[in-house]
Amino acid sequence: MSRPPAKRTATRRGAKPAPKRKQQARRKQPGLMDQLLAALPFSQATLTRIATWGIVGMFGIGAVTVATWFGVPQIIGTGAAQAVGEAGLRVDTIQINGLKRMDRMTVYQQVLDQNARAMPLVNLADVRAKLLAYPWIKDARVSRRLPDKLLIDIVEREPAAIWQNHGQLMLIDPSGVPLEPVSREAMPDLPLLIGDGANSMEPARRDLMDSAPALKPLVRAATWVGNRRWDIIFDTGEKLQLPEGEGEAKTALKTFAEKDGALRLLGRGNLGFDMRDPDSGNLVVRRPAAIGAPPATGL
Repeated sequence: MSRPPAKRTATRRGAKPAPKRKQQARRKQPGLMDQLLAALPFSQATLTRIATWGIVGMFGIGAVTVATWFGVPQIIGTGAAQAVGEAGLRVDTIQINGLKRMDRMTVYQQVLDQNARAMPLVNLADVRAKLLAYPWIKDARVSRRLPDKLLIDIVEREPAAIWQNHGQLMLIDPSGVPLEPVSREAMPDLPLLIGDGANSMEPARRDLMDSAPALKPLVRAATWVGNRRWDIIFDTGEKLQLPEGEGEAKTALKTFAEKDGALRLLGRGNLGFDMRDPDSGNLVVRRPAAIGAPPATGL
């Protein structure tokens, strides 16, 4: 039995053959955004958390701002901020930098003394103002680190001298700002200033003593007299009376330093030295009274 002839498929002349399908599909190239995300040193889970906290923070701050702008009662804005705090955006960590002498708990109390711990309700300017009210704090910076940290950078004042006034001893900084009382038993090794208003003259005193550096280790105290001139008291107990005027006082102190270097005036049992007359340029030495001896001589 013969097989039937195979059917032939007619092909029109001039028709293009059907294109062959590719064996493998072309690989899809990653976009620019995908490449940037892959280059970040964060995992996908970390990026998701950052985005979530950012959205929550924007919602909380935006809610408080809108409530204030449109005159909505304050309780609504506060409630929105507290809701954000309950959702996780609240102060849980306080980082303090730069604190050396001031009590750390005092700084914590100024931050924790808030109506709520919700991050949007923490008034940064108010916290900074309270910190600057403390004498030890020269400057402060308060900032948020979302989601739960407050960062406080403190610049403390440096004690430069001790101010004695009406029997009370007080630490002061280089500009004369009183810092805190100090007991006589716990006095640090710092220059001593005596007299009303002497603390405000601390910059002038430092400048005066810098003009005669050889005498600085020998000075026990400096007394601001009548709000117009200085008396320098040495470790030997002798007192040098300087004239009025910043320039005149510097010139007199330099002259005394030169004479002391040449004649060894200090430590010879003299009562003191008087250079209050800048016109004469003389140094009057006050010696202990003795029978038949003058109490003072000029150099």
